Amino acid sequence: MQIDPATHTTAEVYKLLTNLIVPRPIAWVTTQSAGGVVNLAPFSFFNAVGSKPPYLVISVGENEDGSPKDTARNILENREFVVNLVTEDLFDAMNISAADFPPDIGEMDAAKVASAPSLQVRPPRVAAAQVSIECKLHNALPLGANTLIIGEVVMFHVADQLVGPRLHINNFAPIGRMGSPSVYCRTTDRFDVARINYAQWLSGQEGKAD
Repeated sequence: MQIDPATHTTAEVYKLLTNLIVPRPIAWVTTQSAGGVVNLAPFSFFNAVGSKPPYLVISVGENEDGSPKDTARNILENREFVVNLVTEDLFDAMNISAADFPPDIGEMDAAKVASAPSLQVRPPRVAAAQVSIECKLHNALPLGANTLIIGEVVMFHVADQLVGPRLHINNFAPIGRMGSPSVYCRTTDRFDVARINYAQWLSGQEGKAD
């Protein structure tokens, strides 16, 4: 089946994107308003996009009335944010924080999430998160009804038990988003296959043309 996005509604295209490009990690983002209110909200249009220097991106949609969501507004105003990664023990709190709280209500209090101070940015991090990534805004690009936030990573917080020799990360199992409206996955079923180089591939082709 061929599906032309130009012939479908925004909701239908969103459903296709979120159900086909999977799994997606969840950025549980803490920001701070000019008035000091700490906002906490999850986004699954999120990923890493560079390592020298380290960058990540988050795409933040608009509210139904077309106004910017608290996360985008706070980042554009203060140019700082923290991405916390969601493991299964934090799932219920993350789900609560996704509700449409008004800007003057902090989701951390509503979801009973304890905060911990960041080192390089003002917004706090989620204390119970095994991984939190402090970011400063590099750039923000309007993309239709979304704002693409490009953040430069300025600090990693990683639970001690996850870090092995040469910064190898062990036994980290964040929750992934699998589809709209509410489908998720665990990331505990994995396999490891070594990559090959060109010489190895070429040696495997010998004799195949005979």
